[in-house]
This record gives sequence, C-alpha cells and structure tokens, in this order.
Amino acid sequence: MKKYEGLFILNLAGREDSLKDVIDRVTAELTSAGCQVENVQKMDRRTFARAASKKVTGGYYVNFIFNAETSVVPQLRNRFLLDQDVYRLLVTTASATSAALPAAAAAN
Repeated sequence: MKKYEGLFILNLAGREDSLKDVIDRVTAELTSAGCQVENVQKMDRRTFARAASKKVTGGYYVNFIFNAETSVVPQLRNRFLLDQDVYRLLVTTASATSAALPAAAAAN
C-alpha cells in the first residue's frame, strides 16, 4: 500500500450545515474502496482566485491522508467525478511532512 494525500474541494452552496455529513460520506467511500484513512483535515471555505463559473465561486477544502493500492486511485477519481458535492479532487503521493500531521490538527 502507498500513502496518498487527497485534497477535496466541496461545493456546498446553500448547504453549509451538511459539511460533516459530506466528509463522513467521503470517508465511507474511501474505506469501502479499500483505503485506510489516517487523517482528515478540515480547512475553511475559500473563494477561488479565478472562478470557472459565476455559479461556483468558492468551496470547502478538506484534506484526506490515506493508504491505498495504486490501482484504486483511478477508480476513486472516477467515482468522485460523478459526485455533485465534490467540485474538484487532487490526489498526490503523500510527502513525509504531510504524513506526520498531528491528530489534534485533524480534529479541527
């Protein structure tokens, strides 16, 4: 298994109260795909410097650090492309510094 870092930008326009539900659902999707989620770091809502459309001008940034087989990552990308709550997704190999995030930072 390899360690990955997935940066999710969530589009929750008008439904900010459902942020925890969407994070729980994404965590469940990762787990059901065979991933082992280590950390979930919620960041604030940020506006985009260059908005692709006037409908979506910002999103909630959530960083997931997880272990997965290399064959699972393309399947995850395809799965989350169909999810309307996930606006953007970037999955990269986790560096040593991102893997050492304390658990207290992930609880925020």
